[in-house]
Amino acid sequence: MNAQNIPSIHLLSTLVANQIAAGEVVERPASVIKELLENSLDAQADHIEIDIEQGGVALIRVRDNGFGIRRDELLLALNRHATSKIKNLDDLEHLNSLGFRGEALASIASISRLCLSSRFYEDERAYCIRLDGQEKPTMPEPLAHPIGTTIEIRDLFYNTPARRKFLRTEKTEFGHVHEIIKRLALSRFQVSFKLTHNRKTLISCKIAKTEQEKLQRITLLYGADFTNHVLKIQAESDDMQLSGWITQPTFSRSQPDMQYFFVNGRIVRDKLINHAIRQAYEDVLYSNRYPSYVLYFKIDPSEVDVNVHPNKSEVRFSQAQQVHHVIVQILQERLAQTSPATCEPPIAYVIPPDTPNIPTYHNIERPFAAAIRETVETYQALQPSLLLEEPCVEEQPIDIEEQSINTVPPLGYALTQLHGVYILAENTEGLILVDMHAAHERITYEQMKSAWQSNTLSAQILLVPISVSVSKHEADIAEEQVELFNLLGFDIKRISPETLVVHQLPFLLANANVPMLIRDVLTDLSHLGVSPRLQENMQEILATVACHTSVRANRHLSISEMNALLRNMEKTERSNQCNHGRPTWTHLSLKELDRLFLRGQ
Repeated sequence: MNAQNIPSIHLLSTLVANQIAAGEVVERPASVIKELLENSLDAQADHIEIDIEQGGVALIRVRDNGFGIRRDELLLALNRHATSKIKNLDDLEHLNSLGFRGEALASIASISRLCLSSRFYEDERAYCIRLDGQEKPTMPEPLAHPIGTTIEIRDLFYNTPARRKFLRTEKTEFGHVHEIIKRLALSRFQVSFKLTHNRKTLISCKIAKTEQEKLQRITLLYGADFTNHVLKIQAESDDMQLSGWITQPTFSRSQPDMQYFFVNGRIVRDKLINHAIRQAYEDVLYSNRYPSYVLYFKIDPSEVDVNVHPNKSEVRFSQAQQVHHVIVQILQERLAQTSPATCEPPIAYVIPPDTPNIPTYHNIERPFAAAIRETVETYQALQPSLLLEEPCVEEQPIDIEEQSINTVPPLGYALTQLHGVYILAENTEGLILVDMHAAHERITYEQMKSAWQSNTLSAQILLVPISVSVSKHEADIAEEQVELFNLLGFDIKRISPETLVVHQLPFLLANANVPMLIRDVLTDLSHLGVSPRLQENMQEILATVACHTSVRANRHLSISEMNALLRNMEKTERSNQCNHGRPTWTHLSLKELDRLFLRGQ
């Protein structure tokens, strides 16, 4: 071994150290924008302007009206680990700022041509320093500048070509910048933002104070689809606050691309939080669909660690289980209010106000055709008594005009059935359409959940036991989960390797297709796995049971039964959607009907 070939230990130059640090802080122009905007927000700015060119590679300029930087601190601000936001480790336990490591400016300056101009709010003059990818910046020079700070960055990665070659197209890089700015605009409604790309203004958000102004900002940034389907969240529990907006279950997306969660003003992507929100929605949403939300969570800074990721995009809670419980509880309580009596209908079919021609047949029948296309499962009919809470003698449709506006319920009164699938009803607003199977499935499901939680699921012994043929694997599961079946109200015995006998079943299932039901429940158990977690997945099992006891397609209902179903919907939690997240009802207002038939034109 030749000692001359063994490298010696030495200190890196400041420039190289900064460029290596830039690898963690600066991945692309969007990373620079994020760091600079966080500094502006920490400086208490309420107006920020961002100018970029060529996706941020050629130019990034951020102006703010924050409290500025003192003249004698300008040079210090470009040093590594220079920050005004913490002084010792104890400060990390009560952190309220966005940026705090003090590496951003030094790292950015090492891979670009940087100009820093600022006027401290107590000073009469502003000063400027420049750094051109070198170790030493220029001395502060006076200039005209309002209170606040402007940072101009040109030719990003000009002296690190290996990094620059990994940048994508201008459109792609701008897309990342655009998203970063939109997220920060969501985090601070009390701050106005203006974004200009290649001298074209693309975002201009004024300060939003009222609820309506905040929703207008969200609409501007992400479109009206979200804001047209929101449910307001405002709750507090165990010194934690959760506010913002979630979407109704009937508005979902195929990707989790409209999910924004802020912890003490910082946007985070956290597995614990994602799991909590999914759990809150699991009772009202398809398993392969995602809710949308903009939520703000406040917690004592000492209870959350934001220093677990270089980009500070992940957090760690000291009371993780409690945080999870609070989020689930608050969201479930709000989602439980999605019923006709407590909120707007889940879907509204709106005729465009400027329809120039007579609507085609396709347009006229859209509300019906869209629903009829849903797959309708065929089961045997149940007894009419399952729909009615009490006997109703009235069999004629009720005249709405004879009713006081205050006495007409939200879903009005039934008129007739359509194709044995839908109920048509009339209220003071117009026409109501109800998917009777989906609605009754939700009602039954909620009743079974309540009975399950209170241990009051009633059962009846069968005079003639029912034999069910199953596979050996399914029979094994039935034997292993006999206690669970007992809790559900079943008494099931295995009499051969592939045969089960049902001696008792829940009262609500007296007229269900028992063999089909047992097989479906066993399929659920097989999917969920035989473990104590089955108790945690009872909602999925109960949903299967409820489906079998709900009124079926092509089942003729009397006016009394239809009205009883409507009244049950109005007082049942989550009844705006079925157990699978599909809407149970929609409406056409008189105004929309008038437009449809060109009345008044």
